Amino acid sequence: VQLQASGGGLVQAGGSLRLSCVVSGRIWSINDMKWYRQTSGNERALVAGITRGGSTKYADSVKGRFTISRDNAKNTVYLQMNSLKPEDAARYYCNIDGVGITYWGKGTQVTVSS
Repeated sequence: VQLQASGGGLVQAGGSLRLSCVVSGRIWSINDMKWYRQTSGNERALVAGITRGGSTKYADSVKGRFTISRDNAKNTVYLQMNSLKPEDAARYYCNIDGVGITYWGKGTQVTVSS
């Protein structure tokens, strides 16, 4: 199973980016899908998560600005990031819960200039 994240890049503060993460390979079922982020010297932190049924949760710091969604038919999770701030700059990782197994992607870098 592989997770390929894309959509990161350099954006000015106040701008938007849309991250995508495509899951490929043999996987029986995908339950929760999540986005985490990590900056140098810090632990990976949960940004947003979505259940298979579409229930969502967000870190307080991104509520109202970020939206997580998924396309179960395409095994893809998205993160729409609006009103980006310099403190949102990080490497963003997608994470999925399979049947008893958790998978991580390699991440995509988001840089926000002030």
